[in-house]
Amino acid sequence: MDDNKNNTMMYQYNTPKSKKAKQIIDDVYDALVEKGYDPMRQIVGYLLSGDPTYITNHKNARNIISRMERDELLMEIVGSYLK
Repeated sequence: MDDNKNNTMMYQYNTPKSKKAKQIIDDVYDALVEKGYDPMRQIVGYLLSGDPTYITNHKNARNIISRMERDELLMEIVGSYLK
């Protein structure tokens, strides 16, 4: 029997730069809005699935969002919400 199922796992990550994450989200958000997409749905779809096709190529947004790992972006988003 695996005793690890009863323990809480500590998530380890490198602390990203908040300004970098914010700029990435802002740039991607703007590109999605300009193309007529619902940015919240598209960004959430990308973060949950890892599928870059949720993000438009308009204004290089797909490449911009891939500059940072999804878990780092999520840490910044959740951290910002909790503040």
